[in-house]
Amino acid sequence: MTEQMTELVSRAEGVRFDELALATRNHGMPLEGMRYDITPIGMHYLLIHFDIPEVDASTWRLHVTGNVERELELSVEDIRSRPATTMAVTLECAGNGRTAMDPRNISQPWGLEAIGTASWTGTPLRGILDECGVRDGAVEVVFTGADRGFQDNVEHNYQRSLGLGECRRPETLLAYEMNGSPLPPQHGFPLRLLVPGWYGMTSVKWLRDIEVVDRPFIGFQQTSAYRYQQHNHDPGQPVSRIRVRALMIPPGIPDFQTRRRTVDAGAVTIRGRAWCGTAPVAGVEVGIDGVWQDARMSPALAEFAWRGWSYGWDARPGEHLLSCRATDADGGIQPAGSVWNLQGMGNNLMHSVAVTVR
Repeated sequence: MTEQMTELVSRAEGVRFDELALATRNHGMPLEGMRYDITPIGMHYLLIHFDIPEVDASTWRLHVTGNVERELELSVEDIRSRPATTMAVTLECAGNGRTAMDPRNISQPWGLEAIGTASWTGTPLRGILDECGVRDGAVEVVFTGADRGFQDNVEHNYQRSLGLGECRRPETLLAYEMNGSPLPPQHGFPLRLLVPGWYGMTSVKWLRDIEVVDRPFIGFQQTSAYRYQQHNHDPGQPVSRIRVRALMIPPGIPDFQTRRRTVDAGAVTIRGRAWCGTAPVAGVEVGIDGVWQDARMSPALAEFAWRGWSYGWDARPGEHLLSCRATDADGGIQPAGSVWNLQGMGNNLMHSVAVTVR
């Protein structure tokens, strides 16, 4: 395994030019976009590791190979002819919240906007695996995208693997539509993997190869990237399912440069969304200057989609700090501060917004 050479920088040093270049290629969802149950495609967060591949749908084929009884070569029409499932799924980048860590990893400089909830349509992966006939001894499935480049001086196609159990979940899809339309180029056209409940790095875009393997996959994106590490020589633990999180729609109106919020005194409804990939969201609390109260919860859109919440605040003139934190059904709760790791992954600290009431 190639050693990952991670660069760190203090938040006080600001964003580097190469990070700014990444931020212009990728984008987050403005938090006011949480007002929509289903995120419009243009608002949904986007992270592209390398270049968007040029794909001709008429000649594209998905190859299913490896430790199987029958190999497959499938066209777009073949995939679309199979039983279809449509579901709302919230995706979040594993690096969401990275800029709040100090020191932080030099990478995509995410604030809190690397999220989105889309309506995805595709065919369950397990149907493909059943048709292939997975042989005894198989342990994982490797997914290869058409995107290729260098990361930490390692040239590779973007690849990730999943255990067979995760691949056979009924909600794990080979997705070809987003919000009722064919996948846009930036979201993986013509086909992508969709793994509900997991951070977004798992849902490989521009999918071209599926290989069933009899030993753990050791590609770069699996064993070097997306790890909870404390230092470069720490093998760490793999990033997997989404940690519990609530975010609020910043109330009132913003200052253009600082985004500082201003609201008028009186009744203010604070709203937001909460989600979790390990257990259902059990509740959300709202803190007003450190005093916590339960928010009112709305039903979840779907098992792996975010859940709306709201809180009525009697806003009094002055300076206030509004916060929110979610709890899941297993008792997990958003921490008050960042839990530091080298790559800046899984930072689900509670969300706070400073507000001036006039």
